Formats: sequence, C-alpha cells, structure tokens
Amino acid sequence: MTVDEVVEKLESDEPTVDLRSTGDLPVDELAADELAAEQLTADERAAEELPPDEVPVDELVALGLDQPDALRAAVEAVLFVSDTAVSVTDLAIGLRRPAGEVQAALAALAADLDDRRAGIELRELAGGYRMYTRTDVAPAVELFLRDAQRTRLSTAALETLAVIAYRQPVTRSRIAAIRGVAVDAVVRTLLSRGLVTEVGVDRDTGAGLYATTDLFLEKIGVTGLDQLPSLAPLLPGVEDLDADDGLDLDAY
Repeated sequence: MTVDEVVEKLESDEPTVDLRSTGDLPVDELAADELAAEQLTADERAAEELPPDEVPVDELVALGLDQPDALRAAVEAVLFVSDTAVSVTDLAIGLRRPAGEVQAALAALAADLDDRRAGIELRELAGGYRMYTRTDVAPAVELFLRDAQRTRLSTAALETLAVIAYRQPVTRSRIAAIRGVAVDAVVRTLLSRGLVTEVGVDRDTGAGLYATTDLFLEKIGVTGLDQLPSLAPLLPGVEDLDADDGLDLDAY
C-alpha cells in the first residue's frame, strides 16, 4: 500500500477496525474482562503465586464462623476477654467476616442477653462494644465485693505480702524462689485487694516489680516502711547465712 492509499484510507468514512475485536466477542466485553483481571487483590495474587501445597488455609473457616450462631459465640468470647471496647471493624478483621455479619452477631448477642435478663449486658460506647455488669444486679455485685474484702487473707497471701514488704521492689520469680512455691495467683489476689502494686520492670529480666501500697501501711498501722518490725530476732543464726541464701540483713 502506497502513502497516498494510506492517506486516502484515513480520510475515508469507513469505520476503524478495533484490533481487540476477535470473532463474535464485542470490544466492550473484552475491556470488561481486562478490567476484572486487573482488579485482583494483592492477597489473591499472592495466593495464586504460592504452590498448591503452600496456600495458607484459613483456620477460622474450620470453626464454622460463616454460621450465625458460631459467629455470635466467637464475638461473645472475644468481648469477654477484652478489657477495652472493640469496634465492629476490629471484630470483622480479627474474625475474617464481613462487617455486616459481625453487626448482626452483635445485635443477636445483645438481644439474647436482654431476653434472658443475664447478669451482663452489651453496651456500645467509644466507637466499640464491651460487656458490662447489668445495672439491675449492681447492688449484688457491690455486696459480694464488700464482703470479699472483709475476708481474711490466707497464710500463703500473708507470707507473700511479707516477702514483698521486706524485699520490695521484687519480682514474682524472686518471691517464688523465697517461698518455694508458685505465687502468681496469690500476687493477683494482693493486687485485687490493693495491698501491692506493680512499680516497674527489672532491668535485667524485664519482669514486673512489685511493692506495697499506702493501703498496706494503713492496714498494719504504720506510716512508713521504716517502721516495719525487724526480722533479725526471728532468724536465729542468721549471721551464718551467706548472700546466696537471698537474705540482705541490711534490709531488716
């Protein structure tokens, strides 16, 4: 084809042939297919690139979270262990379910708790949801907690409190080494009573350090730790113990 023929072809009224049209498939359908192919998410592309035996399996699918009852139970469990309000978005991401399904599960959970007048209720606040004690039973909870505070400390709790008082600040592992038993539960009890508190972390181990509170001083009737009674008279032969036994006589 000569140059003149090309110019004449371009200037003619004949429609231009789109090279993307093939067979009976219209150009619009071809464009749509191309667009759909380009809209694969990054996760889908990554999964396609993995060998078949390495494609990750969503363990949450095995839990049946696509079923409303299972999803509601999972949402309830997450809210039960959370100490802050959890948003619908966070629940949806964490449970790998659409936000609409999560919202429906929250509504069903709230309705169930209300229908059976459960001791807890679901409240929406601060952009999320959280479990709270129902207002109707608040007096009963207050009564229980007040009576629990009057309960005498166990021997284990008193021993642990004494170790903390004389060795503070001290880690749980150090307390356990001195007492010869695990002290996690006892320390939690003392924390809940407000007799001890966490005051920092050990620089060497990163473990939490515990010390007594002002409430402890108030309960035993002293104004400062320097008024604690000396332990030396209660430890006969203590001068024969070396430093490896964990006793610092200067502290007593």
